[in-house]
Amino acid sequence: MEFQKNLLEYISQSLMTTGETISMAESVTSGCLQLAFSQMPNASLFYKGGMTTYTLPEKVRLLKVNRLEAEEYDCVSSDIAETMALKVAKLYESDWSIATTGYCTPIRNSGYKIFAYFSFSYKGEIILTKKLELHPKTQALNAQLYYTEFILGCFKSELNRFLILK
Repeated sequence: MEFQKNLLEYISQSLMTTGETISMAESVTSGCLQLAFSQMPNASLFYKGGMTTYTLPEKVRLLKVNRLEAEEYDCVSSDIAETMALKVAKLYESDWSIATTGYCTPIRNSGYKIFAYFSFSYKGEIILTKKLELHPKTQALNAQLYYTEFILGCFKSELNRFLILK
């Protein structure tokens, strides 16, 4: 798995320049974001770590996702992504966080669609939550890689926005 080198370098440089840190909680991307961040130059200076909470019990126990909502939405909603982002940032005491939840294969619970929600938090506030939908014939690994690359691009844009505001 190779990610755009210039994208990784840009994110790395931005976080080092601001002296800020990041953590992540993944479900649908199953560690791909964590892998991408670990490949960034000087990652240990800003990347605090992450967790993959793939099942409902782990999301509830570790990230304090509401059990009833998780059961109702099969752990896939914008609210769940936001809760995951806020809780992982708190757990790792990071400035930024990224959370993902969704489907990489079409199943009955997803309405036979492939989609993901992702959310970014900054200093305890949700700053972006989006839904990303892919063609239902997309292979699972390709979906995970596409989600990861897309989320990294969106994160770069948010970093730009916040750097301009500083």
